[in-house]
Amino acid sequence: MARKLYPDAASALDGVLFDGMTICAGGFGLCGIPERLIDAIRDAGTKELTIASNNAGIDGEGLGKLLRTRQVRKMISSYVGENKEFERQYLAGELEVEFCPQGTLAERCRAGGAGIPGFYTKTGVGTQVADGKEVKNFDGEDYILERGIRADLSIIKGWKADESGNLIFRKTARNFNQPMATAGRVCVAEVEEVVPVGSFDPDQVHLPGIYVNRMIVGAPYDKKIEFRTVRERAAA
Repeated sequence: MARKLYPDAASALDGVLFDGMTICAGGFGLCGIPERLIDAIRDAGTKELTIASNNAGIDGEGLGKLLRTRQVRKMISSYVGENKEFERQYLAGELEVEFCPQGTLAERCRAGGAGIPGFYTKTGVGTQVADGKEVKNFDGEDYILERGIRADLSIIKGWKADESGNLIFRKTARNFNQPMATAGRVCVAEVEEVVPVGSFDPDQVHLPGIYVNRMIVGAPYDKKIEFRTVRERAAA
């Protein structure tokens, strides 16, 4: 079981990366993103990537690093603000973007991981989200068909894992990491700490180790803040 643990991100991704692949990436903004794995993909130069992720980080951070190096062909995302390079590439026709409502994106990845090829949802009915998609009426209400997402690789960030890959996320850093993990044919997890098997109460486990193929310890981390908002100090 301990063979799931690799010494660094490059070795954990060895033999997994190839041009034109699809990647599911966990994280929300800069919260719970697999920083070391993103850096390793950048350094490997893998290109023509399709990436499913809530967003593409910000300029120069998170998945924004892969946009800067022009390694991404298509983004499947629910939010694309705060990233000028994303905006520039999209408006210039250099980047394909598939907009997907946030809850729908999470469910598409969860469904893909559960072996469900498609599902119906009301979200997006009557909007551009529904363009080109099958519409079906249930009990007098229209629903659109959304396809589950399956990826060649999932990259996720966890807090603690045991040596067999059972994993715990920390608070809101769970975000998209859990559904993304199950959607990939191979899942590589970046964690802050690895502990012996048996350290966790089974009820604590957020992601069973059966979904995790490889792991690295990425710590220490510098906490990055997208927007720093402060208030004026009150007069004495």
